Formats: sequence, structure tokens, C-alpha cells
Amino acid sequence: MEMVKDNYIVGVMVGLLMPFLGFLIFYEWRFNAFGINEFLDLLNRQKSILSAMISISLLINGVMLTIFFQKQKDKIAKGIFFTTCIYAVIAIACKWFL
Repeated sequence: MEMVKDNYIVGVMVGLLMPFLGFLIFYEWRFNAFGINEFLDLLNRQKSILSAMISISLLINGVMLTIFFQKQKDKIAKGIFFTTCIYAVIAIACKWFL
């Protein structure tokens, strides 16, 4: 029996959760010396850091997308792709308008 069923909802959930893992990894990798409030204030002042953080998160979604396509879980991969597109629009909006 398969561990994960091939459906869009699972893909959307993976696509929504993986960027938060990316945010956490980015914070721990580059800014763990800052408290969370200081870090959020820094994100508010320097939008380039926010853009870099979103890019790392999109990269993680890209890795997950590739993994599920290789496992022939196309519906999950399509759900991940959908959320990745949403995150990409958010990243562009942050870059241009904030």
C-alpha cells in the first residue's frame, strides 16, 4: 500500500508547509543570533532579506516538486506547483511594492 495518495490537496499542503521550513532554515542559517522580534524588524527594514528568504523557500518547493514528479505522483506535484506559483507572485509583489 502507498504511503501517500496522489491527490491535489496533499500537494497543496506540502507546497504550503515547505516554505515555512525554508523560512526556518534561513533564519537558523543566517540570523540565529537575533531574537525573533529583532529579526522581524530587520525584515521590515531590509526588503532584500525578505526576498532572499522567499527565494530559498521557493527553492525547497522546487526540490519537492522534482521528487514527486520522479515518484510519478503528478497530482501532488501539480498541487506543489500551484502553491509555488502563488509564493512566486508574493515574492515579486514584495520585491516591487514593499
